[in-house]
Amino acid sequence: MNLDAHVKVIVGEFTLDVELDVAGGRTLAVVGPNGSGKTTLLRTLAGLTPLDEGRISLDGDVLDDPATNIFRAPEARPVAMVFQDHVLFPHLTVLDNVAFGARARGRTKRDARDYAGEWLDRVGLADRASAYPRELSGGQGQRVALARALASDPALLLLDEPLAALDATTRIDVRRDLRRHLSTFDGVRVVVSHDPVDAAVLADDLIVLDHGRIAQAGTPSDITARPRTPWVADLVGTNLYRGTADGNTLHVDGGGSLAAASGVGDGAAFAVVHPRVVALHRAKPEGTPRNVWSGHATSIERVGDRVRVKIDAAPSIVAEITAGAASELELTDGSPLWIAVKATEVDLYLA
Repeated sequence: MNLDAHVKVIVGEFTLDVELDVAGGRTLAVVGPNGSGKTTLLRTLAGLTPLDEGRISLDGDVLDDPATNIFRAPEARPVAMVFQDHVLFPHLTVLDNVAFGARARGRTKRDARDYAGEWLDRVGLADRASAYPRELSGGQGQRVALARALASDPALLLLDEPLAALDATTRIDVRRDLRRHLSTFDGVRVVVSHDPVDAAVLADDLIVLDHGRIAQAGTPSDITARPRTPWVADLVGTNLYRGTADGNTLHVDGGGSLAAASGVGDGAAFAVVHPRVVALHRAKPEGTPRNVWSGHATSIERVGDRVRVKIDAAPSIVAEITAGAASELELTDGSPLWIAVKATEVDLYLA
């Protein structure tokens, strides 16, 4: 099973234009800032929003192709969707909610209920078969919604923020369970998430949407290690710089430069500096750091046992230091500081 799609949808002044190629048995996570087109992409794959241009096919079966006037209605697609708020039928029991998914694919009522029972057993909710949605916890509701979707035997499973409605404690357990359940599904899985931990745990592959386009694609570890957009850098909590590389030096857009231990050639490039490798001083440091410059603190925030300090400089930077170091520096907003970063701690790569 394989999803091959070129999705182009125009909504007012916004245009979503992306290409996907996802193999069966793999989970693709879609992340990006609000308004980047994540939900529009899911709705288009589900058939809730038709294409303006492009083509969507599942294992060669065309679901939407405006050029040839092909459009398969949502109920006629081998696609199931799990919504953020689960959308369970309040008047049906848990068993009948799950059986609805099987009935929608043509099973008899008795067969559908038997199959639903099997799925409830798989997700650990066989003892809640006669309960109603209002009697379920958030995590249980999410598992029922997933079981209902999988009971329809889809070729493509879509999940829209499946963990967003859960509290922090429940989220950890359900995320682990969801990963396990997804691994037993042989079809294509596409998950929209705003949480980097959810995306990293659930996904085999990741795409970052920005203004309706794919800004970055790869494995979760590749993308978090070498972000290519400020949004991703903020998401994973690192410093990202763009500029022009000259050997092993990046001339940063907006001012300043950074030297790395090794070069990447000449041209447009990025550099990443993790906040924990940034050293702060009250006076200009002595020694051998290749990158030393001055600035002043603009924000000081306690995060667990660490302190994150934003520094206005050329280039600006965020440092993450121990509470003890912050106390020794007597940090306040506006404190003048010297910044030092070893060249070996600068990851330089071409844009």
